[in-house]
Amino acid sequence: MRINGHGHILPEPFQIPKFMKEKKLFWIDEDKKFMRQGDWSRPITGKGFFMKEKMEWMNQHKIDHAVMLCLSQLYCNGWEKQDCIDAIRFQNDFNASVQRDYPAKFTCGFVVQPLYMDNALMEIERCVNEFELKLLCLPTHFLNAHGEWLSIADDEVDPIFELANKYKLAIQIHPYDGEKMIALKNQYWRFHLVWMMAQCADSLHLFTLRNLPNKYPNIRTSFAHGGMLGIANYGRRIQGFDGRPDIFDKLQDPRKTLGHKNLYFDTLVHDSHTLDLLKKRVGVSQLIMGLDDPFPLGEIEGVGTSYPGRVVDYAVEIGVITQQEGKDIWHKNILDWLGITIKALDK
Repeated sequence: MRINGHGHILPEPFQIPKFMKEKKLFWIDEDKKFMRQGDWSRPITGKGFFMKEKMEWMNQHKIDHAVMLCLSQLYCNGWEKQDCIDAIRFQNDFNASVQRDYPAKFTCGFVVQPLYMDNALMEIERCVNEFELKLLCLPTHFLNAHGEWLSIADDEVDPIFELANKYKLAIQIHPYDGEKMIALKNQYWRFHLVWMMAQCADSLHLFTLRNLPNKYPNIRTSFAHGGMLGIANYGRRIQGFDGRPDIFDKLQDPRKTLGHKNLYFDTLVHDSHTLDLLKKRVGVSQLIMGLDDPFPLGEIEGVGTSYPGRVVDYAVEIGVITQQEGKDIWHKNILDWLGITIKALDK
């Protein structure tokens, strides 16, 4: 069985509540050519954005099951409370319906917003107990009540991790909103190509300094896009930890959580040399297949030499990983991260 551990799916335009378009929170054009939010828009191109096309695309590429994450546009950073509550409820209801209607094909995540903690905790309870969802999607950063951008690993978020630990949830941490955090002109796609990687690295930095993998031993956390800069930056973090102990008083040595059994990284790193570094740093057992379909930065056909699974295939070809390790990335490792067995998918 081949399982994709990082994918996205859009609702049909008619499935999105009217208030979301009226308030310009998020909507999709009736002709399904653009998704929109406020003054922002992006074209809907390629295959697999909507259910029918997604199923056809999966069958074409022999993908038996897929993990559908939340939409980054609906992390709701900086939104008014009621808008946030309503939009997140819609997102989670939609993802729950996908998993309910196609349990053999999809495992779906749900999202909460840490700014509104009481509501976030109630939403976790609802999604776990009512929908039996097992994957919590979190942004790398969120905007707090004081207008400060904080890492998702900040201690303000501990109640969420405590409840996730209680329910033994899988977690996926994904970057977004870089252009709101960093005072650089939004051009050259810099916030997707560079700063998303930095956002993951920043969250991984604090996640390990605060020893969250051991503090909350029942959760298994995956960092999107291979946590790329976080892995490449490991040596610098060690140098800083050793060189300025005054800054890191009562925090954990990053060496202690490198390769931790509850820290996972998806394979969306775009080249086999980076995958090789990832394997050497954290071990192949901590790598899960992540295609990030259907977006053009994902492993999809029609973009250069890309196709679903290309990086892992080439890594096997040049001896970076074995064939069995490649199979585990597609299957066993994802089940371990999700905390489920193959029987749970055979419904």
